[in-house]
Amino acid sequence: MSMTDPIADLLTRIRNAYMAKREEVVLPASKMKLEIAKILKNEGYIRNFKFVEDAKQGVLKIHLKYDEGGHPIMRRLERVSKPSRRVYCDREAIPQVLGGLGIVILSTSRGIMTGQKASHQGVGGEVLCRVW
Repeated sequence: MSMTDPIADLLTRIRNAYMAKREEVVLPASKMKLEIAKILKNEGYIRNFKFVEDAKQGVLKIHLKYDEGGHPIMRRLERVSKPSRRVYCDREAIPQVLGGLGIVILSTSRGIMTGQKASHQGVGGEVLCRVW
């Protein structure tokens, strides 16, 4: 089976793991997924992540984060740009998520970053996903 949208797969696996109250989610790694995991950790949405070498492309282990009540820290993860419909924004039109309570993750010419960082650096790009 070919994977047409690895980012949607990443978001779906995280969503499913949260619904199943899992501590961690394990999936095939890629540079883009590692960058997204790094942003999620820096923004406080996941506890940690780890890249584990294997015979193929490596595995990404993401340790999920819950609040004191056992509720997921991430309320929603939404894929914005899809292979069938790419969504781009320039630096003036970077979308806000819940008035700044959530984050938007962009793929820019300077790498993958949050919308806030892209706006500080004055770059736009492809809107990968929204998280809150």
